[in-house]
Formats: sequence, structure tokens, C-alpha cells
Amino acid sequence: MTHTLADPKARSAPPPPGAATADGDAPRKHRRRENLAGYLFMSPWLAGFLLLTAGPMVASLYYAFTDYNLFDAPQWIGLANFQDMFADPRWQKSVAVTAEYVVIGTPLKLAAALGVALLLARSRRGQAFYRAAFYAPSLIGASVSIAIVWRALFTDDAIVDRTQQLFGLNVGGWVGDPDWTLYALVALTVWQFGAPMVIFLAGLKQVPRELYEAAEVDGAGPLRRFWSITLPMISPVLFFNVLLETIHSFQVFGSAYILGGQGNPCGPADATLVYTCYLYQQGFENSRMGFASAMAWMLLIAVGLVTAVLFRSQKRWVHYEETAR
Repeated sequence: MTHTLADPKARSAPPPPGAATADGDAPRKHRRRENLAGYLFMSPWLAGFLLLTAGPMVASLYYAFTDYNLFDAPQWIGLANFQDMFADPRWQKSVAVTAEYVVIGTPLKLAAALGVALLLARSRRGQAFYRAAFYAPSLIGASVSIAIVWRALFTDDAIVDRTQQLFGLNVGGWVGDPDWTLYALVALTVWQFGAPMVIFLAGLKQVPRELYEAAEVDGAGPLRRFWSITLPMISPVLFFNVLLETIHSFQVFGSAYILGGQGNPCGPADATLVYTCYLYQQGFENSRMGFASAMAWMLLIAVGLVTAVLFRSQKRWVHYEETAR
């Protein structure tokens, strides 16, 4: 009796291309289910991004080249909005005011944040309370009510004016003087140093204490230790704060609009006519939404250029720890 045995190689040969196998389908089905679950969890964010961010951005880019007043259909006018913008004296004024606010307010805010962070970096009694107290203005400082209170503090014969008089300064109320209103706005943004302060605190906690101890042994004083150890070690955190606060300064609106007071938005003689304030006036008060859209895109380009310059400059002053390869 003869028995015919099948070739073992034939039994183990792989299936032809395109043939479905149970072992191959299972992982693919599992991956598809995982991908579907991921897309379902991401769908709220994707919908919000498309409907509330990407969609309005594309629409505003189109409106920037049209004459659109929110009520009638937009009419294509090409680069006319940009030409009118560059020739507008108030637009030029808004650019100058915004640049002054960014150049003055951002460094002062970061200096205050770093100074307080250095004071709170060491353990002491009530440290948690002080951190919370200094951080609180960042939570409430952008509100309309705080801007109204701030305006009341800097009016004529208010607490700031009376304090100045004690030192022989007869400046008067800041918010009523075109030469001083912007500095009241700068003082408000400096007062909100809590958020960058917390980030500085996190960076200071990462500086090894051994470096300070070695510097003290070598006879380095506090100022020398600050310049040679603290600043280089926290330079990535400093760069992060500079980047965020610069972008945030370009976007200031509510406090600048309110400090001008009722019937006098954006300050006396356009003293606090920041870029976004003028954009709001053109878009919603004058119904020039096409012009406002062009302004918005110019602001985006300006912020992008400033961001690029900051990233370009970080190679000279930001020091990252070398990682082992």
C-alpha cells in the first residue's frame, strides 16, 4: 500500500498576493478600529479648527481684497485696501503706538516676572501664598472690570495722582494726558507678570545648586552668579517667555480700548490707539470689514516676521544643554 505525502514546502508556501488570510486581516482591522477611534476623539477639535479658525482665516483673506461692509455682498477691489492702509495716518499712528507698547511693556513685564521669581525661588514660610498672590493678576488682569478700576486709579486726583503729589510730582491723571496714557497701559500689563513668573520659577528650579556652590567657592558675587550661571541656564525659558509675551503684546485690545474712557476709546489724541483697537474701529464701528481684514493679515505677517527674527537670534544667546549621543 502506497501513501502519497504532500510536499512540506508546498504546505508552507505563502499565499499569492492579494489573497486574504485570517492572520493578516486581524491586525489591519485592529489598526482601522484604532484609527477610527482616534479620529472620533479628534473630531470636536477638528470641527472647531475648521469652523472657528481655518474657515474664518480663509474668508478674511478673501475679504482683504474686497470692499465689504458686513451688509452688502463683497466686491473685489484687489490691493486697494492695502494701498489705503499704508497711506492712512491713523494706521501709521497705530503701528507706532503698538511698537512703543511692545518695546517698553514686554521687557518691563519680563524683568518684573524674573525679579519676583528670583525672590520666590528659595523656600520660605508662606511661599505658596505669595506665589498665588503674585499669579492672581494674570487671571483677572485682562478683564473689563480691572481695566475700569485701573482707569479710575490713574485719573485726576485719584490715588496715583495723590501719591505723585507727595513726592512733588504734579503730573496729574495719566489717562487724561496723551503723553502718559500709554504708560498707564504699560503699568497694567507689567502688573500681570504672574504667568511668566511661574515659568521662570520652573526654570530656576532646574538650575543645579552645585554650580552656585562652586561659584561661591571661587569668590563670585551675587551679580556675577546671576550673569554667568542663572541667565545662561534659564535662557531657553527666557526665550520662551520673550516669544509668548511679544506675541501677546501685539494682540492687546480690551484694556487699551477701555482706558480711553466713554466717548474717547483708544485714549485721548489716540494715545492708546494700538493696532487691534484701530482694526476694531474700522471693522465694527466704520463697517469696513475688508479694510479690517487687510489689517489683520498685515498684523499676522508682522508677528510672523518678529517671531522669525527671535528664532534666528536665539542661536547667539540661548544655551541648550548638550545631550549625550
